[in-house]
Amino acid sequence: MLDIKFIRQNPDIVREALKRRGSSFDFEGFLEVDQERRKLLGKIEHFRAEQNKIDKEIQRLLTEKKDPKSAIEESKNIKKRIIDIEAKFNEFDVRFKRGIYRIPNIPHFSIPVGDASANKIIKKKGALKKFDFKPLDHISLAEHLDIIDFKRAAKITKSNFVLFKNLGAKLERALINFMLDLHTQDNRYCEISPPKLVSRASMYTTGQLPNLEEDMYILKDDDLFLIPTAEVPVTNIYRDEVLKDSDLPICYVAYTPCFRREAGSYGKDTKGLIRIHEFDKIELVKFVKPESSYEELERLVSDACRVLDLLELPYRVVLLATGDISFAAAKCYDIELYAPGIDKWLEVSSCSNFEDFQARRGNIRYNDKKENKNRYIHTLNGSGVALARLVVAILENYQQEDKTVVIPKVLQKYLDGRKRLTK
Repeated sequence: MLDIKFIRQNPDIVREALKRRGSSFDFEGFLEVDQERRKLLGKIEHFRAEQNKIDKEIQRLLTEKKDPKSAIEESKNIKKRIIDIEAKFNEFDVRFKRGIYRIPNIPHFSIPVGDASANKIIKKKGALKKFDFKPLDHISLAEHLDIIDFKRAAKITKSNFVLFKNLGAKLERALINFMLDLHTQDNRYCEISPPKLVSRASMYTTGQLPNLEEDMYILKDDDLFLIPTAEVPVTNIYRDEVLKDSDLPICYVAYTPCFRREAGSYGKDTKGLIRIHEFDKIELVKFVKPESSYEELERLVSDACRVLDLLELPYRVVLLATGDISFAAAKCYDIELYAPGIDKWLEVSSCSNFEDFQARRGNIRYNDKKENKNRYIHTLNGSGVALARLVVAILENYQQEDKTVVIPKVLQKYLDGRKRLTK
């Protein structure tokens, strides 16, 4: 959420930011609502002050044993006016709150302007593998090796859910343990195991609500949401709290399943593991001081890339343009793996700096010792990394002509020393 004082003082900056994002938000309408709301609030405060004066006058008249009848009548009239104005104010207040929660973050000056076509590849690592045979896609490999059962998963739930089995289930577990060990031991993140259901307030804090509610799985009887990412519960750990200056930065890693309806993506990449409704993910979340947040973003990207370096997979890092970053992000890098069987680059991580956007929505602050005041913290998060597409890349890059799959060296110890996935 943007600071309303900043919005009022810098409307042109916000207008330009919305333009760079390609946002359709009615900013002029919001400013009109805000102006009318402030006028009504001023009237309420004026009449309350008048009422206080009259109430004191009534008390004086009663003390002096004089007739307070006309003053009491005037007080009643003012109370009625206050009630009428408050009713109007409440209407505009609802519209104001609805509007301010829909204004996206201001993109950082360093990112390219435009839609996804303006995204900039800033790093490539690893050569694309050349095969002496036509590489299979992960669906064919998984079915041949009997490690994923797509049909039975659809029977159990519905399409776009996955049933890992045999060595497929072990591969999932191996990847989870490998990444948690890497981030906790080498990168020194503190491991968290958060709830998988969150409140509406938590979803507002991180920015999934109100704009993305249709993409979320909701338990309507309890008004709770299945988490779309561990970012939501982990970021909300410190909602409505003030952290100590000396405790920062705080860096957490969490493994969770993630649930997304992908309501706007029907018919797009719906086969196999590319776009599924439930998937496992390792998430990295940071709470940092404002002055170090962009340095911490680069470190976050490096930590996520380290996973792919150790797995010896070809990848690239993409700086997202203003029209392609998420609603809450000020700057974002996508990390993409190449999958030769389907001949596509697949996003396995988005590393974002939200600056104080989420912190304002969740009232997350820290005590700045230098200024002796509470300031909003900066939050960051990134996948370290998402597993479904990582499995795609491993199967397709490490496949052999006999349809077996070589297990990356770094994973072999997590699979009892096994060197290949075989039927």
